Amino acid sequence: MGAAMCSNLMAAGFSLSVHSRTKSKAEPLQGQGARWCDTPAEIAEQCDVTVTMLGYPSDVRAIVLGDEESQDYGHSGLLAHCSGGEVLIDMTTSEPALAAEIAERAAAKGVVSIDAPVSGGDVGARSGTLSIMIGGDAEAVARLQPFWEALGSKWVLQGDPGAGQHAKMVNQILIASTMTGICEALLYAQEAGLDAETVLESVASGAAGSWSLSNLAPRMLAGNFDPGFYIEHFIKDMSIARAEAANLGSPAHGLSLALERYEQLAAEGQGRLGTQALILALAEESGLEWQTK
Repeated sequence: MGAAMCSNLMAAGFSLSVHSRTKSKAEPLQGQGARWCDTPAEIAEQCDVTVTMLGYPSDVRAIVLGDEESQDYGHSGLLAHCSGGEVLIDMTTSEPALAAEIAERAAAKGVVSIDAPVSGGDVGARSGTLSIMIGGDAEAVARLQPFWEALGSKWVLQGDPGAGQHAKMVNQILIASTMTGICEALLYAQEAGLDAETVLESVASGAAGSWSLSNLAPRMLAGNFDPGFYIEHFIKDMSIARAEAANLGSPAHGLSLALERYEQLAAEGQGRLGTQALILALAEESGLEWQTK
């Protein structure tokens, strides 16, 4: 997703400096005009706005705040290399409390920190139609309007630092139960002898319609389980959401059921498949064979 987002930013006229743990992944961006930096610290020192799109909260803490793991990158964290006046935007799906902590520590240095996780998957990243959920200073967020518009069709300030991450948890709770329902419905259609593609023509445009149904159900029917979003990353998101729900005293029954099934897939070595592979776990659990086109 990060590479596609960078491409859209450059297409919108932004000048980019980039870093990735695997340099080869950034080579196509360099071909489009992006400047390679050997460390994240180099980006923080040279850019007014630094954006992170990482895997896990531990990565965010290491790269932005400079905990022990950041020594692998040869620097003490992005924040340590800011002199004041910069903006740090973390677009990783991460922990709300961590976003609030980063914002507090950044403010002490005169730096603005914004949490801005996204939804829309690989499709939204490529087409520039992501939904961006934002937490942070309203004035700073407004100044960045051209940035948001280059990446998404919808960007909404949810509140103070951490609010963007809370909104993303709402998003992931919705997706977890929706994905379970889609898989169960497709298996039902199969066992009832229906043509699943014909069924989708009817239900996708009705009250049961959703982004996941329109974009991921066809992949399930084709047996395409390549990742638009990794199962292992969705497990991370759902684990954060369940912990936050527990802290708030909010129910998370559907979320917990989906998480258990995805963890089953990961335990079987399938954590790098796309989230649509959930149908394989549900089929196996029911003693069925998922039949693809």
